[in-house]
Amino acid sequence: EVQLVESGGGMVQPGGSLRLSCAASGFTFSSYDMSWVRQAPGKGPEWVSAISTGGGSTYYADSVKGRFTISRDNAKNTMYLQMNSLKPEDTAVYYCAADPVLHTLVVATTDKDKNPEVWGQGTLVTVSS
Repeated sequence: EVQLVESGGGMVQPGGSLRLSCAASGFTFSSYDMSWVRQAPGKGPEWVSAISTGGGSTYYADSVKGRFTISRDNAKNTMYLQMNSLKPEDTAVYYCAADPVLHTLVVATTDKDKNPEVWGQGTLVTVSS
C-alpha cells in the first residue's frame, strides 16, 4: 500500500521548536521529490517547503525561510521538517506529499491541474502560549 504517515505534531509555545517526520512506504521513496504543505484553520492550503530526490536541492516559502529546515533520509524512507522560532501563525495541519516532479509539488496549492501522487493524512501543530 502506498502511504505517507506524518508524526511529530503537537502544541508548543511561541519561539519553540518541533520536528515533523513523514514516513513513506509502498513506493520507491528515493525516486520521489517531497514537500510539506500546511492548512491553517479557516484558510486554504499553503505550500511550505520541498526537497529533491537526493536532498541536494531545497526550497522554502518566504513565510518560513530561515526558521524551517527540510531534510530526508532515503535509507529510512523518511522526510523531516525541523521548525524553529515557531509563531502562532504557524498553527496548522501539516501534510507531506510525494511526486516524481518537483514542480508539481511546488505549485500544487495554486494550480488545480497539479496534484501530487501521494498525500499523508496530516499532523496538527499548534503554537500558543
